Amino acid sequence: MADRGVELSALPKEVRDQLAELDLELSEGDITQKGYEKKRTKLLAPYIIHTPVEPPPKNNVQPPAPSSSSSHGPPPSSSSRYRERRSRKTHRNGGTRDDRYRSDIHSEAVQAALAKHKEEKMALPMPTKRRSTYVPSPIETRTPPDSSSASEDETSVRRQSSVVVPIPLLNPNQQSPDCWINRSAQGSSTSSSASSTLSHGEAKPQPHNQPQPQYKPQYQPLYKPQYQPQPQHEPPPPHTAAAITDMMAHSRIAHHENSVPPPDVTAVALPARGPRVDLPSNTTARGMSRGQSRSSMMETADGVPVNSRVSTKIQQLLNTLKRPKRPPLSEFFTDDSEEIVEVPQPDPNTPKPEGRQIIPVKGEPLGVVSNWPPALQAALARWGATQGKSPALTALDITGKPLYTLTYGKLWSRSVKLAYTLLNKLGNKNEQILKPGDRVALVYPNSDPGMFWVAFYGCLLAEVIPVPIEVPLSRKDAGISQVGFLLGSCGVGLALTSEICLKGLPKTPTGEIMQFKGWPRMKWVITDSKYLTKPSKDWQPHIPTANTDPAYIEYKANKEGTVVGVAVSKVAMLTHCQALTQACNYCEGETLVNVLDCKKDMGLWHGVLTAVMNRIHTISVPYAVMKACPLSWVQRVHIHKARLALVKCRDLHWAMMAHREQRDISLVSLRMLIVADGANPWSVSSCDAFLNVFQSHGLKPEVICPCATSPEAMTVAIRRPGLPGAPLPARAVLSLGGLSHGVIRVNTEDKNSALTVQDVGHVMPGALMCIVKPDGPPQLCKTDEIGEIIINSRAGGTMYYGLPGVTKNTFEVIPVNANGVPIGEIPFVRSGLLGFVGPGSLIFVVGKIEGLLQVSGRRHNADDLVATALAVEPVKTVYRGRIAVFSVTVFYDERVVIVAEQRPDASEEDSFQWMSRVLQAIDSIHQVGLYCLALVPANTLPKTPLGGIHISDTKQFFLEGNLHPCNILMCPHTCVTNLPKPRQKQPVGVGPASVMVGNLVAGKRIAQAAGRELGMIDDQDLVRKHQYLTEALQWRAQTDADHVLYVLLNAKGVAVSTATCVQLHKRAEKIAAALMEKGSINTGENVVLLYPPGIDLIASFYGCLYAGCVPVNVRPPHPQNLGATLPTVRMIIDVSKAACILTTQNLMRILRSKEAAASVNIKTWPTIIDTDDLPRRRPPQIYKPPTAEMIAYLDFSVSTTGMLTGVKISHAAVSALCRSIKLQCELYSSRQIAICLDPYCGLGFVLWCLASVYSGHQSILIPPFELESCLSLWLSSLSQYRVRDTFCSYSVMEFCTKGLGTQTELLKARGVNLSCVRSCVVIAEERPRLALTHSFSKLFKDLGLSTRAVSTAFGSRVNLAVCLQGTTGPDPCTVYVDMKSLRHDRVRLVERGAPQSLPLMESGKILPGVRVIIVNPETRGPLGDSHLGEIWVNSPHNASGYYTIYGEESLQADHFNTKLSFGDPQTLWARTGYLGFVKRTELLDASGDRHDALFVVGSLDETLELRGLRYHPIDIETSVSRAHRSIAESAVFTWTNLLVVVSELCGSEQDALDLVPLITNVVLEEHHLIVGVVVIVDPGVIPINSRGEKQRMHLRDSFLADQLDPIYVAYNM
Repeated sequence: MADRGVELSALPKEVRDQLAELDLELSEGDITQKGYEKKRTKLLAPYIIHTPVEPPPKNNVQPPAPSSSSSHGPPPSSSSRYRERRSRKTHRNGGTRDDRYRSDIHSEAVQAALAKHKEEKMALPMPTKRRSTYVPSPIETRTPPDSSSASEDETSVRRQSSVVVPIPLLNPNQQSPDCWINRSAQGSSTSSSASSTLSHGEAKPQPHNQPQPQYKPQYQPLYKPQYQPQPQHEPPPPHTAAAITDMMAHSRIAHHENSVPPPDVTAVALPARGPRVDLPSNTTARGMSRGQSRSSMMETADGVPVNSRVSTKIQQLLNTLKRPKRPPLSEFFTDDSEEIVEVPQPDPNTPKPEGRQIIPVKGEPLGVVSNWPPALQAALARWGATQGKSPALTALDITGKPLYTLTYGKLWSRSVKLAYTLLNKLGNKNEQILKPGDRVALVYPNSDPGMFWVAFYGCLLAEVIPVPIEVPLSRKDAGISQVGFLLGSCGVGLALTSEICLKGLPKTPTGEIMQFKGWPRMKWVITDSKYLTKPSKDWQPHIPTANTDPAYIEYKANKEGTVVGVAVSKVAMLTHCQALTQACNYCEGETLVNVLDCKKDMGLWHGVLTAVMNRIHTISVPYAVMKACPLSWVQRVHIHKARLALVKCRDLHWAMMAHREQRDISLVSLRMLIVADGANPWSVSSCDAFLNVFQSHGLKPEVICPCATSPEAMTVAIRRPGLPGAPLPARAVLSLGGLSHGVIRVNTEDKNSALTVQDVGHVMPGALMCIVKPDGPPQLCKTDEIGEIIINSRAGGTMYYGLPGVTKNTFEVIPVNANGVPIGEIPFVRSGLLGFVGPGSLIFVVGKIEGLLQVSGRRHNADDLVATALAVEPVKTVYRGRIAVFSVTVFYDERVVIVAEQRPDASEEDSFQWMSRVLQAIDSIHQVGLYCLALVPANTLPKTPLGGIHISDTKQFFLEGNLHPCNILMCPHTCVTNLPKPRQKQPVGVGPASVMVGNLVAGKRIAQAAGRELGMIDDQDLVRKHQYLTEALQWRAQTDADHVLYVLLNAKGVAVSTATCVQLHKRAEKIAAALMEKGSINTGENVVLLYPPGIDLIASFYGCLYAGCVPVNVRPPHPQNLGATLPTVRMIIDVSKAACILTTQNLMRILRSKEAAASVNIKTWPTIIDTDDLPRRRPPQIYKPPTAEMIAYLDFSVSTTGMLTGVKISHAAVSALCRSIKLQCELYSSRQIAICLDPYCGLGFVLWCLASVYSGHQSILIPPFELESCLSLWLSSLSQYRVRDTFCSYSVMEFCTKGLGTQTELLKARGVNLSCVRSCVVIAEERPRLALTHSFSKLFKDLGLSTRAVSTAFGSRVNLAVCLQGTTGPDPCTVYVDMKSLRHDRVRLVERGAPQSLPLMESGKILPGVRVIIVNPETRGPLGDSHLGEIWVNSPHNASGYYTIYGEESLQADHFNTKLSFGDPQTLWARTGYLGFVKRTELLDASGDRHDALFVVGSLDETLELRGLRYHPIDIETSVSRAHRSIAESAVFTWTNLLVVVSELCGSEQDALDLVPLITNVVLEEHHLIVGVVVIVDPGVIPINSRGEKQRMHLRDSFLADQLDPIYVAYNM
């Protein structure tokens, strides 16, 4: 890119032509990038205009050769050009990227890594969303110019630029500590932020024919390929190229056109990766833990890794909760539980530490100075008395001008007044509210340091313990309830605040201060001078010599967001001030500019405590001033000639951005610029860049002093100010790969993944430091190993106040050597910082324990990932560089999640492109896969008090589904590498005989069960006389003419029509006569009945039987939805070849209407007879079938897989079934039953139309559609008629549960009483819905419903009623089965509460005359007890076969008349198509034998085969529905080996994207499957049939035909 200074249009024509030719060659791949650069430079050389470049600074650092940098990204420019560009644009743009993570070298690395992916096409389908989903939030105007993306008050620093001096290749085995440090002296680097213009929203001017520089990605969003030249100086070595280019395959990005189906990601066979720096070559081990096998780590609690910091008691408790309480009972069938997680083999190439064990590092002795005060209060007393006029604190107003100055005299007198008031004037005369040692909250804003100082010292003088906290702004502040936890654990009941602050606190309508969430009750005390009482002359505060009592408590938020209080004793406070005074060489009367928060950390230690000890004048620059005027602190240093300044990298960065605004400032007075967050590895770039800009303003390189601190250990290390001209300390250039394994390796091979770290100086005076392993026992590290820094010093925190358990693990650590032997008796404090000791005992910090992400046994630092994400030019996408990185534990490992705020003007395509590039960059540089990348609207992430991102709250929001992202990308396929191996199905090689013998030897019975015998004739020989229902009806009409058989209720609960035996008989005769006359029907022809639920339907059914034709009952079309419902009617009419339709006038009109014509051909209907007004005629004779094997009726139904099947039911089957139900439910003519279900097929039709005529009982008919207008109709009818037995469908039960659940009191008041109900049976052809029946029982228990009453029935197409809970016999039992075994087609019974257990309820008692056997569907051999197999049934009421147009005899024989392959080869069985098992229970049935229970697991046709395992959709759907409160219903199906989850969203559309990660998590955790596609739709989109079953195949067809109109579709590729 040598043409930087060339005006291309001014070149001679032949030169331009040659350039164009070159560009063409490059674009067609005829020339390498290197060759292209060389030739182009040669051509342009004579025309280049040289820009004047400033000489490099004194510290003779060679700027990197331009060519090496230019291949990777924007070239480094001189600082003069940087300034000249900045001057063009002084205002700050909302889109600026966060330059505190800015590092040119890192940007180049990221761009180089991305360049390697350029050749490959992006085949990630973009997620689709409805436009309304993304509602951008308004941007708050008050946001700071560059609000931080840091987690904790912006402590994270971003690297501005740093030059890595090339390092000679080292032998990796000679690991002397010196070789990790780059010894060449390094001054301020010259490669200042070159893309800074870009980062402020300007595009660089591009000459027309110049190829796009590679930081502008050229991916097209969907599948369009676009060729990109590979800007690379030399081809990468083949193995790294392979390793990095297979990244795309890794991210499951297919290299195909869009027509190709997505890859089969179910097998998770990862592509082999070539060896790469510090990366296991072993493919299975990608990213999985090495060194330790998973099983050993999981001994304790079923795969939950045990953290050594959790107290063992709690751990034991957890373990007992996780395990089933008792060992499994002997009768339970158990088998070997397979290990769930794939355990990768340790990788031989993993770098291991090779140094010797570290020796503790000692700080210089703490000098004894004669005039050091005995206590800090004594110092204040001394200055207050002797130097009363001396300034202590200057506070600034919002514009940065001094507001007031507090002198030492004023500070002393006000503090004494406050101490006196606190101790003597708060309560009534006699009661003392505060006693010494009590804890008091200090609530003061940053902008009022004076009030805070007085309050703090007032508390110290009164000997009460101050607990400074942030000012609560609202009830919804991030982490507000955790602050409540802190106040509770410290026992705080009183808060001190200023009058102004009190006025600003949120109030209740009555004007009281709001009770904040989780806070104890607080009394508020105003500490303004006018409210304080002057003490009497003789009162003096008591100032004892410093002892070990707590002086103050500093709050600290840990990784989980819990806020704890670190107690600092009086002696520790004093010693810390002494150590800081010695280390920083503080002198009396110096001036210090403090930009930090004076309530905690460095701001408090230096700016409030040490300052007073040394009579320093502190100038406090609050955060609000910095927002308004970022240069204010530099101006204060200049104006006051301050010797010291206390800042964070953020402040350095802001000052650089604004430094153009002020030319005449001088920093020559500074002897120490303390960088408080120097422990962040990215601080080095901010320091370099700041020096670069301000060296010309008198800033000396040696005054920059980074330090490392933590609330527990206080100051860990600080760089002492250097001597002028002395060489600056060295830098360490470390390999990120090595760091991820916890070892220090010089980065030599892959400069893309390097981390440059600066030292934080030496250990504090009087302290002793070790480095120990961050997890497990505190074992000393080796010299080349990264570990946690631990400190022993008198100047550190003493405990977490009120939390003795956690205190022990942090404040009383005794390090052990490699053999586990303690190395002494002195306790150390854990600092929470990760680092190592470099040459010359310099301390280097590479991260914090809280920012540590432990993924697959490797450690990654959240800040490093943020830096990489920010290096992927986020200007168009990320709002103010606000990015949060954290990990969530899903499926036995941590998964990395990145959440960023999206700019309001970012386009969907830019955002998606940025996200896909971040994935690639992080995979290339850190070799870790991202699990989820989410973009949320600007300003919506929870903020810390200083405007950073509140990480733990963000994580909490993510897990609860409250983040409301506007864009999300899940990549579980790349990062979940520990899934169990896919199951290989074994061929069935065992012969039938050996299975039989094996089962007998093992004492297992064959899994079969039977209902009781149907028995011979009773009931006045009714059955013998009347083999057919028609005869039974005629007999009843003669013998008991006026007995009411049917009562039909309307929505008001009024009986609108009834039918006695004789009325029904007469109606049936009329219809038979009409059929014979009008329809001229021949015997045996099919007649369709099209009626709403009611008595007409029943009469027409018997009319058909009287006329000798075969009734086909069809659900009428829905008048409001003819388009969807009429075609099904038409189809059944066509398939059944019906000769005629019986219906009502109303429906006849609909069938012939214009609306109907739109969806079907209405000209070809068969004869339609309206049965409303028929003449009173009798048929010449009533037909009697010649044999009972003749077909009585056809039963049509649409299965859940979308198949329409009709089965033939013979007269014999009808009689047998009615008789079986009569025996099971004890039905007689004196009994009454209530039926609330659809009467169109299966057992519902039998109960509605047939059973009453056979048994003579009265049926109260309640059409389910009437419940829509009166929810309580069914329940109030049960109560009104005192019904003992009722039958309903799941949809009715769900309707009542959801609609009436909250109204039980109201129903009770209306007199609804369900204590009469003895059995309430749900009629279904599926696995019992245990959760629903339980909820129903529980909810209506208050109305007297017995919990034992609710049960279920089970039927199928081949046999309409296999099970039905009768009146006698044991209650249905529930068992818990292991879901893992179920997927392997095995049943393993576990105890309730066992992990991965699934409750199954028995499907009712097997009906009399029915036998079932469990059969292996593949071998067709019988199975043993408690084995999963297909349920086969033998019974007199089996259906006779399918009613098909083309006789598919093979299916017929297979499903209806099939035999076992061995065992009992004679009996004919029908195959139900359902999986289940039989289990012999301890209960006894009516005959006194042990009861065999049948458990239905699910339909065989519906199961999903994924990864060789069998899944039942309902199990996955149950998990999904639990994932978030906004999921109303969900359905799953497979599409090209991908699992697709469709969820209905019942919340607001902004929740839609929250569901994607939660659904992915729950399916992965509970079912070990990766979801391929998540589709979020509106409520009601998932089709459900009349029986309440989901039509998953219809849904799948609509999905593939793109007819769902989804709110959002996420492809988790």
